[in-house]
Amino acid sequence: METRWEENNLLSIREHAYLYLKEMILEGEFKAGDRLIERELAGKLNISRTPIREALFRLESQGFVKTVPRKGVVVTNISETEVIEVFTILSSLEVLAVKLAAQKMDKSTQLELDQKIKELMELERLAEENFNFEHIQMNQLINKASKSPKLFEILSGLIDYIHMAANMGYETPGRRKESLKEHIDIMKALRDKETDMAEYLMRIHIENSKKAYINYMENVKEKLNKKDKSRSPL
Repeated sequence: METRWEENNLLSIREHAYLYLKEMILEGEFKAGDRLIERELAGKLNISRTPIREALFRLESQGFVKTVPRKGVVVTNISETEVIEVFTILSSLEVLAVKLAAQKMDKSTQLELDQKIKELMELERLAEENFNFEHIQMNQLINKASKSPKLFEILSGLIDYIHMAANMGYETPGRRKESLKEHIDIMKALRDKETDMAEYLMRIHIENSKKAYINYMENVKEKLNKKDKSRSPL
């Protein structure tokens, strides 16, 4: 099925191209080391090469891709160490965000949380297809509730790392549903202004997310080792 984007869409063609390519990297469709060829991508998306070129330049400035001599643009390998470092940062910043959110909770935010909790409980009951999108929405809602613009800005800058690591962690059986429940519990604690409980639940959530990511990476390494051994001569 062909993809067609019109200029009168909500987002410009160049923004669509950027968001599409970034999503493919974050979702693991484009893996570390994969070449991203302008001509092929433009053909696939039925657009000119100019917005693809601009999108790749933007992604390179953010560290998602890099230009390699005689090879072209390839997806960057974001190291396990970098991701673990992000989890360490989150263990402080996101806990601070829920603390401030609980302390500054108002009626308007409580109603917003109530609505999101209902949506997530329905999602938990029915299916998980939309969870990737909801995960980002949940984080932004919680961080916004802190009413700290600078903290929100810092955490928003880490959202792509969070998204990527979470998607990898979701490969662990049951982790996606477990994460959904953790977010629901965090938002309930926030809504009820239970500061200590919200902080505790956020710490547990980050630790569980980190463990799921590490488990994913260990499985990947194990598969690669088996592959290498199978190629080794007897």
